[in-house]
Amino acid sequence: MPNIAIIVAIADHNAIGRKNDLLTYISSDLKRFKALTTGHTIIMGRKTFDSLPKGALPNRRNVVISRNTDLQIEGAEVVNSPEAALSLCSADEKVFVIGGATIYDAFLPKADILNLTVIDYFFNDADTFFPEINYDDWDVVNKEVVEDDEKTNFTYSFIDLQRK
Repeated sequence: MPNIAIIVAIADHNAIGRKNDLLTYISSDLKRFKALTTGHTIIMGRKTFDSLPKGALPNRRNVVISRNTDLQIEGAEVVNSPEAALSLCSADEKVFVIGGATIYDAFLPKADILNLTVIDYFFNDADTFFPEINYDDWDVVNKEVVEDDEKTNFTYSFIDLQRK
């Protein structure tokens, strides 16, 4: 069974999205996402896949979870459950779960690693949220605070957690 890493950008009140899109685009967060996930399998829900601007992400194995048993997606493998996704990836060393909320909820209890971008901002129009994290279950293995992002004016942190 692979190591399961969840990668997500979370704002205040565990907000992660609005109208099937990210809350904000932070260049260094997107670069980090690409650096961490390239060469690995990424697992996502169909709505998350639909939100990708150019379809399947290159240089990654794209696995999409959908209730639609007839769904076929170019550049992606479609399965019908989180368990089927893990079964499909059983030979992988590591997989990244990239969203959305329902998929995060299903994988959080199974996750070994959390790669978080924690945005210090309240988005009052957020409509999608990450499940509550019990931080007592996790060790911080890396933390980098960014206070001077001139493009966004947000303060945010890259925090990597390992399950205890």
